[in-house]
Amino acid sequence: MSTAELDISRTKAWVMAARPQTLPAAAAPVIVGVGIAVHEGVFAPLPALMAFVGAALIQIGTNFANDYYDAIKGADTDDREGFTRVTQSGLISAERVKLATIVTFGLAILSGTYLVYVGGVPILVIGLVSVLCGWAYTGGPYPLGYHGLGDLFVFVFFGLVAVVGTFYVQAAAHLEPFITTLPEGTVTREAVLASLPIAGLSTAIIVVNNVRDVETDAEAGKRTLAVRLGYRGSRVEYLALLALAYLTPLWFWLGEGFGPAVLLPVVTLPYAAPIARTILTRTDGEALNPALEQTGKLLALYAVLFAGGLVLG
Repeated sequence: MSTAELDISRTKAWVMAARPQTLPAAAAPVIVGVGIAVHEGVFAPLPALMAFVGAALIQIGTNFANDYYDAIKGADTDDREGFTRVTQSGLISAERVKLATIVTFGLAILSGTYLVYVGGVPILVIGLVSVLCGWAYTGGPYPLGYHGLGDLFVFVFFGLVAVVGTFYVQAAAHLEPFITTLPEGTVTREAVLASLPIAGLSTAIIVVNNVRDVETDAEAGKRTLAVRLGYRGSRVEYLALLALAYLTPLWFWLGEGFGPAVLLPVVTLPYAAPIARTILTRTDGEALNPALEQTGKLLALYAVLFAGGLVLG
């Protein structure tokens, strides 16, 4: 094998470890946070861009950590039906994946220094807790994903915190730097409500992943929420998360006084329906791996339409 071929293989392995198919979970909350900021007249492009950079680095760092810790703890085996994990498969050594995790989280903290300057103490606290929880998803003495708390982590940090935080740094950019409190208008009811569908669809991605791995996770002692709830309970959870996503725009229209444009995400229902049907009827990787990617695409499309509806509304 030539040096070029080796380089290509190594590059592909690192791309696999970063799991780019999960990046909609980092982009979607920023897109919606920008939409609500434009509606409220506080849009600030640089803080919004840096919010995305930070969110993407935390997402990738979490993916590296998952790859490393699931391999060394035995949760990833040859029987697993998910996408290839580079540590377990031997494509990249465990030491290098661990180092990549540390470096990526370090870059996330470094990129957040500007946001701390803009958003002050609240962003400092949120950023550090987000990085800590990203590592603790599968690492540390009490890994969240192994104790059924992974869904809650995603709902809170890739939904509520990410959307509201994106809005907050844009609103705070119009104030004095490095504030120590939450000034009026930097965290609004509308921003919190707008975070709910993104939280729901982001968590739905994890549900699909964990439903696919129920049997192998149970054998490895990884007690995800899907393992605890079983197939039926996990399917109910998935449908509830979809319902949350599609009822929220309706509330914005009827309860918050937004125009009918805020209902734009409803046009994604024909795309969501067959994905939900797959989750309700299949448990194998052959069906659920595509459903996982499709749920990520649904999240991205929904976020763009919802943000547009918020601006137009």
